[in-house]
Formats: sequence, C-alpha cells, structure tokens
Amino acid sequence: MKSVVTYLRVSTAGQGKSGLGLDAQRERLAAFIETERLEHVAEFIEIESGAEDLSGRPELRRALAAAKQFNCPIAVAKLDRLSRDVHFISGLMTHKVPFIVADLGLNADPFMLHLYAALAEKERQLISSRTRDALARSAKTLGGDRGQLEKAREASARVRTAAALENDKRVLPIIIGLKMQGKTLREIAGELNRMEIKTPREKTWAPGSISAILRRQP
Repeated sequence: MKSVVTYLRVSTAGQGKSGLGLDAQRERLAAFIETERLEHVAEFIEIESGAEDLSGRPELRRALAAAKQFNCPIAVAKLDRLSRDVHFISGLMTHKVPFIVADLGLNADPFMLHLYAALAEKERQLISSRTRDALARSAKTLGGDRGQLEKAREASARVRTAAALENDKRVLPIIIGLKMQGKTLREIAGELNRMEIKTPREKTWAPGSISAILRRQP
C-alpha cells in the first residue's frame, strides 16, 4: 500500500481556530485516500496569511521532510492549498517530492500541475480584470444618450467576444490534455469546474461550452 502525507492550509488564524475550511479539506482527502487505497502516515496543518516562500510555511517544510522520510508524496485537497502562485509551485517541484492534488487525481504529473496553476493564475489576473475594466470604460461614455447606449452595448459585446477568445487560449491545453486521457465533454467540464476556472462570464462549465471552444479552433 502506497503511503501519503497530507497537507492542509487555511489563510487566517480565525479560520484555523474555527476549523473553517479544514474539515472540508480533511473530508476530501480522506475520501480520496480511501478510494485510491493509500496509507495516511502524517497530517500537517498550516495557518498563515498568504506567505509565498517556504520561510513562511513551517508546516509545509515539515511535510516535505516527512515525505522524504517516508519516501512518499504529499497530498492536498486542491491546488490552491499549496499556493495560488505558479512560481511558488514551481519552486516546490525542485524538492523532488511528488505532490498529489485530490481534485485532479493520481495521474496529474508535475507538468500538468504547472499547467493548471499557470492557467488558473492567468485566468484570474487577465480575463476578469480586462473584462471589468473595458466595461467600466464603456459605461463612462453613456451620458443618457440612446446612441451612446447602443455603442456601449456593442463595445461590451466586443469585449466579451475578445475575452472568450482569450479564455480559449488558456483552457485549450487543459481540454486537449483531458481529451487525450479519454474524458468526455461532460467530464472535461466537471474537471474545469473542480479547478474553479470560470468561463469568461464567470459561469460554470457545461459540455456545450467545451464543444463551442473546440468548434472555434482552426
């Protein structure tokens, strides 16, 4: 039976004291460990405010040491429990300790973890902010005039279309990777939703959304 060390993280002392978030992570990991028939050898809980280096993550350092001792991977419930920063995640890979993300499954290798982290980070930073900024600029031109209102609506539609195309570029590698694993459109949509990657309109994914992206490709 393969051993595994688990790592749980919450971002504030208040959450740590209340258990908010910890129970959900522990339950998700327990279900994953049972399903995959793993042996749980140690648990480490981090309560911190967003440190993006190991000096601010003493429990993660202990988890890394334990994983090396037991010669086993570290499991987290979701990728963002390690970090929301792709560079931090890349740095962790240099320690040569495998990481398992319960929401992504056992077959997500380091390359896929890098890809998921990079896409999620870019999706958060670019798609939402660009869409909101462009719509805000359009709104300033209204002035109560119907012609201006129509122009603003057209500008808004162009922004949404551009955002959709941008989003295609970011999620297409994930979609292709999952298709290569033999997953259906419904399963791919489910994976994107579990990764908390939103559509350009901040909605959840559906099979039709995946199909539309594939149809737009040359």
